[in-house]
This record gives sequence, structure tokens and C-alpha cells, in this order.
Amino acid sequence: MTISAQTTRGRGRNTTLLPAAMAVAAALALAACSGGGGHAGGSAGSGAGRAPTGTRVTVTETEYALKLSRSSFTPGTYTFVARNAGKVTHALSVDGPGVEDAGTHGIRSGQEGVLKVSLKKGTYDVYCPVDGHRQLGMDQHIQVR
Repeated sequence: MTISAQTTRGRGRNTTLLPAAMAVAAALALAACSGGGGHAGGSAGSGAGRAPTGTRVTVTETEYALKLSRSSFTPGTYTFVARNAGKVTHALSVDGPGVEDAGTHGIRSGQEGVLKVSLKKGTYDVYCPVDGHRQLGMDQHIQVR
């Protein structure tokens, strides 16, 4: 995108539109940053207005456990739908072969987060990255065969 500033002349002084153009550019940059994105190998978001693709896996998050709707995985694309059934904010991350730190933003109680990842053969960690939650039991290892 190109934003140009124009100068107009009036009564002997220059008036520029640069401050207005900079404000528009800043607003567009802020809007682009707030869209929610994932990290290497995945994407994240609330799922609102999107049709998730891939095999759906529901992950129920509580204090302090994760329950996955399936235990068998083959290589392919998966859409993890994390439901926070707990009382505190949780999130969902996946790490493994070709997927590093893919995760959702914080998911408040009663809300959902969506994470789409492509899994290869290997072992993956599915966990809550909120400080201390993984160590308290919100960590599952899955095997993709």
C-alpha cells in the first residue's frame, strides 16, 4: 500500500497532508496487528467469521487439565478448538516437528480459541502456555503416526 502526501499552496505558506496520512497509516497498521495471528506452522484466532478446515479436535481446558476429543492422529491438517471450561484465562499451544510455538491468544472462561496446524509424523506437545499452567498438568503429548 502506498500513502502519498500532497502539498497545497495557499497565501504564501505550504500546508501538507503528511500528519493525516501518518494517522491513517498508523490506524491501518494497528488494525492489521489486531487480527490475531499464529506462529510458525499454525494460525490462531477466535474463529469468529471463519470456517475452520482440517480435522476438528476439541480441547476442553479446566484448572489444570486438558481433555482432547481424540487420541489417534495421522499426518494432516487439524483445527484445534480450545474451550475454556475453567474459571481463569487459558490458551492453547502446539509444539512438535515443523510446528513451533503455534498458539492461541488468551481464552477467557466460557470462550473458545481456534488453532489450525499441519502435523507430520512425530510427537507433539499440546499445552496451556499461561505461566505455570503447563507445570500444573495442562500438558498432553500426542503421537502422529
